[in-house]
Amino acid sequence: MQQQTHALLAPVPGTSRQLESFHFGPAPGSGESAGKVYIQASLHADELPGMLVAWYLKQRLVELENAGRLRHHIVLVPVANPIGLEQVLMDTPLGRYQLESGENFNRHFIDLAGPVGDAVQAQLGADPARNQALVRAALRDALLAERPTTQLQAQRLVLQRLACDADVVLDLHCDFEAVEHLYTTPEAWPQVEPLARYLGAQASLLATDSGGQSFDECFTLVWHTLAQRFAGRFAIPMGSFSVTLELRGQGDVSHALASRDCQAVLNYLMHRGAIEGAPETLPQLLYPASPLAGVEPVATPEGGVLVFCALPGEYLEAGQLIAEVIDPLTDRVTPVRNRRPGLLYARALRRMATAGMVIAHVAGAEAYRSGYLLSP
Repeated sequence: MQQQTHALLAPVPGTSRQLESFHFGPAPGSGESAGKVYIQASLHADELPGMLVAWYLKQRLVELENAGRLRHHIVLVPVANPIGLEQVLMDTPLGRYQLESGENFNRHFIDLAGPVGDAVQAQLGADPARNQALVRAALRDALLAERPTTQLQAQRLVLQRLACDADVVLDLHCDFEAVEHLYTTPEAWPQVEPLARYLGAQASLLATDSGGQSFDECFTLVWHTLAQRFAGRFAIPMGSFSVTLELRGQGDVSHALASRDCQAVLNYLMHRGAIEGAPETLPQLLYPASPLAGVEPVATPEGGVLVFCALPGEYLEAGQLIAEVIDPLTDRVTPVRNRRPGLLYARALRRMATAGMVIAHVAGAEAYRSGYLLSP
């Protein structure tokens, strides 16, 4: 194992932060072990289940490396957001948005499809593997040429540089209260489905571009955009695919769950050939993949005390009661129902609802939304 320290731009004199990455296995491109896997945790710094899973992974990867079982290079970043991790206001962690800018830590990663395409178009040919190598080299060069002007930009840039040439990118998150679920693209789903099975994902949500230039999509979109740009002229393979893993809810931090999730990730990497060994038999897929555009964000029409009547993991028929909002002053009880059938996979952690607040997400089978598909 090699540990690397990546200094971030200091916002004011006398302050400093850094990112730590841990590198295992053979160097990328060495011999037959040409593959690379990138795993990071807690980009939303108040989402800690993935950080514990990353700790478990680090221990296991050291053992596997010492046993000579790592075939691919694996990069692990257990704390992907030191800026957000320090944002605690009166005993309340605030790790989703940077307090200085108000920006979501998992948005606005750099879109380099245009300049990368311009840089490689004169060199592309009929060999997809060579084209892939050209794109990866151009992507690395473009990211190295970027100069951040804020600490948040510096953090995003370090993460992109570490992951830009990986075959597989796993971004470990969690929701407020939720069952295990994941996000990826329709193009990547055949390769991601075994991971969904090993993890026991109860929802798998697919979108090519959900908006916002989130961490996972900043990689897959480069390859998708270039394939569209050069279609009919040059073969551009899907050189990278990303998965956002939602490891249940914020309170689901335990050794039992983390060790289970760690083993699921290792089984998947063995299934892919990144780790030598026979993985466990693939379990059944718990729920079919569905379009992210088919997710219904269920909102409250009024504010009040929020009392849930349905649990994450329940399949709901259209019009089923999800919650009641109670006004203790007027005694008004307002039912909140979903409009479309689907799996209730996540719900709010707060129990005082405000008018218009999204309190639950239901994964339906049919797409009906378009445009920006993510939460703020």
